[in-house]
Amino acid sequence: MPNIVRQRDIIDRRALAETLAQAVTDAPAASGTDRRVLLRPLKTALVDGRAEIRRRFENGGSAAHAVREQSFLIDQLIRVVYDLASESIYPLANPTSGEKMAIVAVGGYGRGELAPFSDIDLLFLLPYKQTPHTEQVIEFLLYLLWDLGLKVGQSVRTVTDCLRYAKSDLTIRTALLEARYVWGEQALFGELKQRFEAEIMRGTAAQFVEAKLAERDARHQRVGDSRYQLEPNVKEGKGGLRDLHTLFWIAKYIYRIDDVAKLVELEVLSAEESARFERAQSFLWTVRCHLHYLAGRAEERLTFGMQAEIGARMGYADRASARGVERFMKHYFLVAKDVGDLTRIFCAILEIDQKGKRRLTSWLRWGTGRRVLHGFILDGGRLTIPADDDFFKKDPVGLIRLFHVAQEHDLDIHPRALRAVTQSLRLVDARLRDDPGANRLFLDILTSKKNPEIALRRMNEAGVFGRFVPDFGRVVAQMQYDMYHVYTVDEHTLIAIGILHQIETGQLNEELPVASAIMSTIASRRALYVATLLHDIAKGRGGDHSELGEQVALKLGPRLGLSDEETETVAWLVRWHLLMSGTAFKLDISEPQTIEDFVERVQSPERLKLLLVLTAADIRAVGPKVWNGWKAALLREVYHSALDVISGGLTVEARDSRIATAQGAAHTLLPDFSDDDFAAFTSRGYPFYWLSLDAETHARHARLMRGADAAGAPLTVEKRVDHARAVTEVTLYTADHPGLFSRIAGALAVAGANIVDAKIMTMTNGMALDTLWVQDSDGCPFERPDKLAKLAFVFENVLTGDLKPHLELERPAPYPSRTHVFTVPPRVLIDNQASGAHTVIEVNGRDRPGLLWEVTRELTRLSLQVSSAKISTYGEKVVDVFYVKNLFGHKVEHPQKLAEIRTNLEAVLAKGNAAVPAPTAPTRRARVAAE
Repeated sequence: MPNIVRQRDIIDRRALAETLAQAVTDAPAASGTDRRVLLRPLKTALVDGRAEIRRRFENGGSAAHAVREQSFLIDQLIRVVYDLASESIYPLANPTSGEKMAIVAVGGYGRGELAPFSDIDLLFLLPYKQTPHTEQVIEFLLYLLWDLGLKVGQSVRTVTDCLRYAKSDLTIRTALLEARYVWGEQALFGELKQRFEAEIMRGTAAQFVEAKLAERDARHQRVGDSRYQLEPNVKEGKGGLRDLHTLFWIAKYIYRIDDVAKLVELEVLSAEESARFERAQSFLWTVRCHLHYLAGRAEERLTFGMQAEIGARMGYADRASARGVERFMKHYFLVAKDVGDLTRIFCAILEIDQKGKRRLTSWLRWGTGRRVLHGFILDGGRLTIPADDDFFKKDPVGLIRLFHVAQEHDLDIHPRALRAVTQSLRLVDARLRDDPGANRLFLDILTSKKNPEIALRRMNEAGVFGRFVPDFGRVVAQMQYDMYHVYTVDEHTLIAIGILHQIETGQLNEELPVASAIMSTIASRRALYVATLLHDIAKGRGGDHSELGEQVALKLGPRLGLSDEETETVAWLVRWHLLMSGTAFKLDISEPQTIEDFVERVQSPERLKLLLVLTAADIRAVGPKVWNGWKAALLREVYHSALDVISGGLTVEARDSRIATAQGAAHTLLPDFSDDDFAAFTSRGYPFYWLSLDAETHARHARLMRGADAAGAPLTVEKRVDHARAVTEVTLYTADHPGLFSRIAGALAVAGANIVDAKIMTMTNGMALDTLWVQDSDGCPFERPDKLAKLAFVFENVLTGDLKPHLELERPAPYPSRTHVFTVPPRVLIDNQASGAHTVIEVNGRDRPGLLWEVTRELTRLSLQVSSAKISTYGEKVVDVFYVKNLFGHKVEHPQKLAEIRTNLEAVLAKGNAAVPAPTAPTRRARVAAE
């Protein structure tokens, strides 16, 4: 623990005591023990002390010193107030033994580690039950601390009480393990420590270790069981400070140490392992102190809004290869990984150290038999290595074989073996990477019918994976600074491989029926698994990661033992792994041109199947809320349409014949329609209408139009919940006019609905038949009765002009959106080749309330008619695509007009990167992620 220098610059206890004594003397006699006369000097001492500690920290001081200095400051305040209370406010000439007490720090404060705004946990230790005098002193002290704005957790107990509670309550036992004397009767504290060791700790190591590790696992489940969450909890998260504390508590309980460095003297940890512990702790404490200071409170979550600022404060500058914030977060995740390594190593050491003593036999699994398995030892159901320090040096391929054998036989790997692997990583060199046997084993692991994710995750945790495949090592802990990607690149990749295994084994039949059904028909199974491994391998290098990843695949495929054909397939899949999602989510897939362009790139049924399965696994692995029924439906539609084209299904019938077939199918669903009614309905649809919708939809539209005509209603709105697609389908039938879609977008935004897709049509009678698919802010169908009622009300009032969307949507939010820390460069892409009849406009920018309404309003001002739209949001980024025509129903091709469109839309998008206005009244988000 670091020494505190220039202590009186932080707080001068003697001078403060004199000031308080003078304040008591000068106070009017009638005021008695009025705490207000003491509050000002105490507050000044606290504020000045905190300011000095912060100044030291921000001027290059270590976090270890800062947290120790915070504890020292609170210690001194407590001591001076206690002395004042016991000697001046409530003095006793001859206190009895029962009126003495000890003030004890517990928890983090007991360790002498206090973050700037952490709680202060105090134990008032009494020899017997509480007396009126001790009650007065404790109350006086606590009220003053509370008046100072400190968060104080306190308990008043006797030594016997403490021991009784510690036997049954793990939290209290852990708190007492770290108990530290602050002030008062020191002998009483000594009695507590002595009895705690003798009556609580002795003979209970196994129970304590088991309970603390179970507590750790439960905590991980509560806050997120991944150390690679992009907004991690620095204190409680996996790989955070609490995991280091857990290791320290276990070591302290077993070895009776107060400093991890002493474990080196005991030959429990190596000097390098102890240094890793200290480096990890120092880094995490530094981050946590910055978090508290920036937030001005006890904030433990490293949010996007904090990451860039803390990264800059810690010296992570932008470089050509990566932004400063990404470099900072990569270091954070590598430290979190180090914490996991240390946990595994420490468990191995405990088992080795305790094996002879049998002190932990109820926790650690001892095998009664040992047998050899492919050169390894099966010990207690876990795979380990022989007692040979040079085992891996003699057989470097064993570093890969260990994980292969464990996978094949469904075995855990002994912590001792994993520690030996970590210490032998230098053996994973160019010679091993080029070894055919090692590559064969690795490919077997990756493509095993037994879940490859488990073995690959073990290899990654041990550090073998990134060294054996250096390109993968480059993306370990590689984060993407946005709100769409939930995991680091390596974590996302491992999850995707696990999902691929679930698809293959039928575990996702209900969620991914098509992908699950075709998986068994795929001939290039090995190529699919390797492509899943490599699809994001080149992220973070600058440039197009798909193109760069293709080059990695061409190089790595032969090394792994893939055939030329397999290598070519892998490279193609990596290069085009975003093709299917881009087609489904950004383009109008009812347009023949869209499917034809897609098929021209895919070419074969085998590649189509591979691409569908890879796309599904990739999107599901982005995050828990990204995949939904709507995306699944779009991908299935692309797959089936493309399969029809590839197999020649769409070239058999002429267009008129297909229209007649579609109309006949609809007619069978309308038995109540007379011939004249049905003829009137069919006359209203252009060919595109009949070719782009199914018979059920045609039948619903026919009834909607007939009802609207009979009622003479200017606006008809029909709502239908589609649970399979996780959307609500809203169909509007009203007189068409310029800007209608923009007003519809505004109405939906005001109602709190988010458009995920839109099909916009004008019938031959001049009426607009627009169908929009919407979700709520949680990505679920918009189906609550009150919400649907509001939707109908808002539609009517917006379309009649009684409600102005801009008045509702331009109100600033009550607090900044989490997206406000991101900047998305505005981009407008105009394509006249993607559609035979339309100009396709793609807009990219930062999401904000009402953006879709603003963009479509601008399209209306530019005299453009929106025929269809694809609406997608990826975290903070929108990617919206509009199929438009000019007022004459033609493509927009004049260069000057195209330039005007680009300039005006870029100006609308640029507003999203402007400074966030000061909060005022609440408003709904107009659009959220359509994941």
